[in-house]
Amino acid sequence: MTLFERIETVEKRIAEACRRSGRERQGINLIAVTKYVGIEQTKSVLQAGLLHLGENRWQDAQAKWQSMTGGQEDSVAGIEPIWHFIGSLQTNKVKDVIGRFTYIHSLDRLSLAQAIERRAEQLGIVVPCFIQVNVSGEDSKHGLAPEELHQFAGELAGMPHIEPIGLMTMAALDGEAEQSRPVFRGLRQLRDDLNAQAVLRKPVTDLSMGMSGDFEVAVEEGATWLRLGTMLVGKS
Repeated sequence: MTLFERIETVEKRIAEACRRSGRERQGINLIAVTKYVGIEQTKSVLQAGLLHLGENRWQDAQAKWQSMTGGQEDSVAGIEPIWHFIGSLQTNKVKDVIGRFTYIHSLDRLSLAQAIERRAEQLGIVVPCFIQVNVSGEDSKHGLAPEELHQFAGELAGMPHIEPIGLMTMAALDGEAEQSRPVFRGLRQLRDDLNAQAVLRKPVTDLSMGMSGDFEVAVEEGATWLRLGTMLVGKS
């Protein structure tokens, strides 16, 4: 399929999931995960109207960021991408990522929060972050244990340069889509409980959950950000 055909297919499936769950399409944001494609394909994604681009590692994203951001000669004229860091962020990479990526989806430990807070303070910015929670409890996944969330959120309340806007999780990559439902539902419940107890400075609204194999279930369970890779952007 062409890029536009893939986008159309994804949009139809999102619309159907919205219809089943009684949701409005405008409440769901789409992140094109470009980690497996090169600069030219990433530019095509941007030109096709997908402004939110997701990358897992600064080493892989650096050339794309430098090429496409800040009015570079070979950037896409008149279109500025919005970069999302969706992979595990090492504290020694914070200096490279903060200030370049608008959103961080993988805030999962105090040492990382402290490093982001220091860097953001140096730059005079506030960084929107998702707290990553390992709802499934799999050893292979990053994220806080659900029972650690409230204490961690309390620590963030004292960091003015971090703005927690939501929670993020990943379901099992090799399971059936329907098996992801308890994970996504659990994340939504954690968000609602966090807000009910007013742990943070203000309520969090967003849920970053759902990838290529389970995004429709994620929509049905309240996702506000979907992270879609090859099925949306293709391969280089």
